[in-house]
Amino acid sequence: MSVRTERIQVSAIKQLPVIASTMADTISLGQGIPDVPTPGYIRDGIIELLRTHPDIGKYSLQPGLSALRSELAQRLQCFIDEICITVGAMEGLMATLFSMIDPGDEVIVFDPGYASHIEQIKLADGVPIFVTDCAALAAAITTKTKAIIVCQPGNPTGKILSLAELQTISALAMKYNLVIISDETYDFLVYDDLPYQSFLTRPEIRDRLIVIKSFSKQYAMTGWRVGYVVAPPLVIQEIFKVHDATVICAPTISQYAALIALTGTPYADDPNIKELLADRRDVICTELDQLKDLFSYQRPQGSYYILARYLKTNLSSWDFTLKLLNDTGVITIPGSAFGPHGEQHIRFSFGGTPEKIKEAFKRIKQWNTSL
Repeated sequence: MSVRTERIQVSAIKQLPVIASTMADTISLGQGIPDVPTPGYIRDGIIELLRTHPDIGKYSLQPGLSALRSELAQRLQCFIDEICITVGAMEGLMATLFSMIDPGDEVIVFDPGYASHIEQIKLADGVPIFVTDCAALAAAITTKTKAIIVCQPGNPTGKILSLAELQTISALAMKYNLVIISDETYDFLVYDDLPYQSFLTRPEIRDRLIVIKSFSKQYAMTGWRVGYVVAPPLVIQEIFKVHDATVICAPTISQYAALIALTGTPYADDPNIKELLADRRDVICTELDQLKDLFSYQRPQGSYYILARYLKTNLSSWDFTLKLLNDTGVITIPGSAFGPHGEQHIRFSFGGTPEKIKEAFKRIKQWNTSL
């Protein structure tokens, strides 16, 4: 097999559910999937289009449906040629990295950070450089540094960057001629009325900014696989080359679903996903507060993840996660998947229902008595 694939691995976020699929009576606090259906107004809109639209089963234009790109451009106050619709945020990230990374180029990632960012950099023949915070950024920059990847609100930490941190990243990118790749999949999910600012609001860096966004979490559309990239037109043209060579276009039916999500009217009984997840954050934090001898954690500011340090054992995070799964049936994700500083932690997702979260922690509490 190729050296390229041999140096990467399947994310633990995907491995643990596969392992658990061979077991009975498991509960997932692992992969980030909102435990709510795609809203009814989106599903019904697609059902109607399947009956009436002659082109819904055909390729769209490669950059995406013009109506969807136009709607996004209007919302983001940018031009339509600055947007490419992709097969989820993941393809947008991969096409971005392949369009800009040459062998040996360094890409700075925050540690802990999203696991797939690390593997995508390696797959593009780049080198991930880990930093723990903005204070360490300047020292990590070398002549080989090409870009900085930021995910906010953060996965796996739920952290939101302060305005001072945004300024630091922006200033360093301009000083050293770096690209900022901003993964804003969870931008809708900020709690407690905390201040949140997208890099798109900073005009001084728009010429070196690539923003990746997604419909997956905000509209419970993880399986529809539709996201988009926002970047300067010349950058979009290069990203489009990779997009065209790999997927041709995002699924047309999913693009129409995304357009309905933006322009349609939710039904009265469609869930408010942000409110649901805010309530579930309270549930999981209450449960964790009852296990202070086993876990320490910080309450997340956004997204729907908690990265908790376990306290009672020196097991690796992978072994701890497997032991927890085998002994209780509860699926979590080892912190080591998110970078070196994720070790001795596990990631919990609170995308599941309150009932599932409570049942999972009922099992963990019982398990804790025998550790």
